[in-house]
Amino acid sequence: MHLGLSPNPNVAPASINHLAHLIRMSSSLSLSVLDQSPVPAGFTPSDALANSLALAQHVDALGYTRLWYSEHHAMDLLACTAPEILIARAAAATTRIRVGSGGIMLPHYSPLKVAEVFRTLHAMFPNRIDLGIGRAPGGGQLEAHALKRDRDAPPKDDFLQQLSELRAFLHPELFPPNHPFRNIRVAPDAPGAPDIWLLGSSMWSAVTAAQEGLPYAFAHFFSPIQTRAAIEYYQRNFIPQPTTNLSSRPESASFAPINLSSRPESAPFAPINLSSRPESAPFADAVERPASPASATIQTPRTTPEATLAIGVICADTDAEAHHLHASVRLLQRRIRMDDRRPVATPEDALIELRETPTAPNPLIPFTAGSLDAPEDTEWPRYLVGTPGKVALQLRNLATDLNLTELIINTITHSHEARLRSYTLLAEAMNL
Repeated sequence: MHLGLSPNPNVAPASINHLAHLIRMSSSLSLSVLDQSPVPAGFTPSDALANSLALAQHVDALGYTRLWYSEHHAMDLLACTAPEILIARAAAATTRIRVGSGGIMLPHYSPLKVAEVFRTLHAMFPNRIDLGIGRAPGGGQLEAHALKRDRDAPPKDDFLQQLSELRAFLHPELFPPNHPFRNIRVAPDAPGAPDIWLLGSSMWSAVTAAQEGLPYAFAHFFSPIQTRAAIEYYQRNFIPQPTTNLSSRPESASFAPINLSSRPESAPFAPINLSSRPESAPFADAVERPASPASATIQTPRTTPEATLAIGVICADTDAEAHHLHASVRLLQRRIRMDDRRPVATPEDALIELRETPTAPNPLIPFTAGSLDAPEDTEWPRYLVGTPGKVALQLRNLATDLNLTELIINTITHSHEARLRSYTLLAEAMNL
């Protein structure tokens, strides 16, 4: 889209400066992709996964920066239950694009196992793997309970401890010197490590990402109410990543008035008692192991904040066509509010259902901003819909307002061809 600087004396200097900044942003703003493997009505989950592979190759060729897969459970709507498998398949079928999780729901898993899986991916595809971490269940309460290994104990929020362990398993020098886990060699121990991102849609995730010195991705397409507050808090309060053990972080790493008291500042790792193990345990007493090239330093430690956000986009050749395609997402959002996880409807069926079926929110499901088929009282909508020039300008404005250099695009349509076309039009408009 052409944004020329007019010599018209009626144009205010501030407006000219803003246009000049947008022109600079057009060349520096990167775009990435979040794929949830949506299942179109009338097709199978296998079709959806095949579509995801085709999309990976498509956006790789178009110049998108990274491709992330989400984790969702027990949904007819989305086929992305195992992002680590999709990552392996997509990375093998592409040549340039970074591939990762958006994200792995860490509370379901052992940090060591996650580290092993992503170290394997990193060994196969060096310097192309991102490990996005979240703490949401990725499904309902029943699915979350079924995923638990210990179903007798009440749920506990030990996410910060899990995150500390995961980071240290990938970079063992972050463990305290006397911690037994420091002696675990996470294989395959190839040079470097996958890049960890913290994902979220609330102030809690913004505070945690800033305190931990991690790059941060905000799920604007999911919940847009706190987008500006979360991004700006993260940018203002970012503390660089440590290069030594996490327990040495200063007391000032905690931020008032936000309360993160569930994690004692002096003890980010739970104590480990090896004396209680039986004598027949099949491993020797822990001994200090020499550092390997893979764990000698943190890979690309952040000294400055790095934030992005994921936003919904549908581009088409005309505004009318784009809004027609968007009807499928509008219905999807309404259905989710009603705990209806059916596949993505065609735009024609969606328009009929939106018109004829009254909205009856399920009182058992917490309200999520934008999940009803109604105007959103937010600074930016969850989905930008329209022609590529219009959407590109909106994306540049958003990035400028929040001082972002990358945005993640999430596009859901019933038609696979329309989804590919949307990403093509946007790439062309953004000069990728």
